[in-house]
Amino acid sequence: MSAATVISAARTAAAASRRGTPRSAAARDRRERAVRGALFASALLSVATTATIIGILASETIRFFGMPGVSVTDFLFGTTWAPLLGADKHFGIWPLLCGTFLVTAIAAAFALPVGLIAAIYLSEYARPRVRAAVKPALEVLAGIPTVVYGYFALTVITPFLHDHVSERFGTFNALGAGIAVGIMILPIVASLSEDALRAVPRSLRDAAFALGGTRFDVSVKVVAPAALSGIMASWLLAITRAIGETMIVALAAGGMAAMTLSPTAEVQTMTAYMVQIFLGDAPATGVEYRSSYAVATVLFVVTLGLTLVGNLILRRFREEYD
Repeated sequence: MSAATVISAARTAAAASRRGTPRSAAARDRRERAVRGALFASALLSVATTATIIGILASETIRFFGMPGVSVTDFLFGTTWAPLLGADKHFGIWPLLCGTFLVTAIAAAFALPVGLIAAIYLSEYARPRVRAAVKPALEVLAGIPTVVYGYFALTVITPFLHDHVSERFGTFNALGAGIAVGIMILPIVASLSEDALRAVPRSLRDAAFALGGTRFDVSVKVVAPAALSGIMASWLLAITRAIGETMIVALAAGGMAAMTLSPTAEVQTMTAYMVQIFLGDAPATGVEYRSSYAVATVLFVVTLGLTLVGNLILRRFREEYD
């Protein structure tokens, strides 16, 4: 056997070793079935968790409405929420809804425009070095514990409002809590909107510049409308996050459920009431404790409704590019 033949055989063997040992079709099929099974189990776990939550809320809510002195009509249409006042208890959900929507509206009025402006700046105006520094700094806000935002509202925002805006702002008020919630959801709006803006094809920008548009015109009249579906998604996600916020409103908004639209008033949200009940002295078999499940059911229905409406809006304004 010649030396060339030996070298060629060695190279062939080395190449075969690099390619690895061929696997049988049965082993490959078993591996694929195992992967599909793991994925199906993960999806089934999420569905089972959601179904369990819905089942617990439904069963406890039914028990609540079956207790003496509780009426479905009064709960859905009543305007007084006073479950802890001795024998004269009232379970009208609208004061809690009013406080929740008031704080959410204040947070949205602050975070949505500021977050969109920040996203447009990062996407269309900021230099790469500035964007690389500003965006992570903005996203750091999302990692701050919400209890810190609550104390920030109590120690910074509310004293500022009392000293420089109006003395009508007390220790607890809707505006201070709403601003703190708005600061908390600001990174959601800015980050997701900036990603949606940067996903717009460069060709649309170039075409608008070729027609004589300024950078402001291109940003506001071309890029922002083209990314509207992503911007709306960030807004809806931020709003649902604000509705479900707990610690900020529990610390800064107060504990007085009232039908009011005044930002200076003390209000109580649905999540704050649940915290008050679960951390208080209400017995687990009492009507006060069971009422928290009914409030949680209303909160679930509200967020579900917002999600469904949001999907319809996103489907209406969705844009696809090649």
